[in-house]
Amino acid sequence: MEQYRNIAVFAGSLRKDSFNRKVAETLIEAAPKTLKMEIIGIGDIPLYNEDLETGTPPPQWTALRERIRKADGVLFVTPEYNRSVPAMLKNVLDVTSRPYGKNVWNGKPGGIVSVTPGGLGAFGANHHLRQSCVFLNILLLQQPEAYISGAGALFDADGKMTNDGTRSFLAAFMKSYASWVEKLLAV
Repeated sequence: MEQYRNIAVFAGSLRKDSFNRKVAETLIEAAPKTLKMEIIGIGDIPLYNEDLETGTPPPQWTALRERIRKADGVLFVTPEYNRSVPAMLKNVLDVTSRPYGKNVWNGKPGGIVSVTPGGLGAFGANHHLRQSCVFLNILLLQQPEAYISGAGALFDADGKMTNDGTRSFLAAFMKSYASWVEKLLAV
């Protein structure tokens, strides 16, 4: 019987017609059947404020922490805002790594795909997110790296990827990511 791995997927853009969400959906379609992937919404997560840890933290924090705790791995799909990640994605990292000593990311296999309509593949955001992930002990897939440029020309009016080269690259990325997850979780 095949074993399934639950992967929490975070699309960093909140925009209704987000290229990041479209790429996340393409990654899910391209993933090996051993991965059960779900995009986790982040738009309603209250900003982290340590004062809210006393007593009962916001229920959105508790639910998010539990979802990540139960996940076998994580995959981030991020745009680049000012050479960094969007505030809501950074907030997710802050909320779920606190309070001190309660980091729900610790030891989870992770991957990052950065997406932009521009030409640099959101390189800055990808590497800035990697810095935070290293501190949180998310065990990131190093190769292949995934920087998706020109995202505005990759999809049809229904949001489906039309670029075969990018689709093939994302399928290869997901195959590598699935192998990475298995390697780390088999230990």
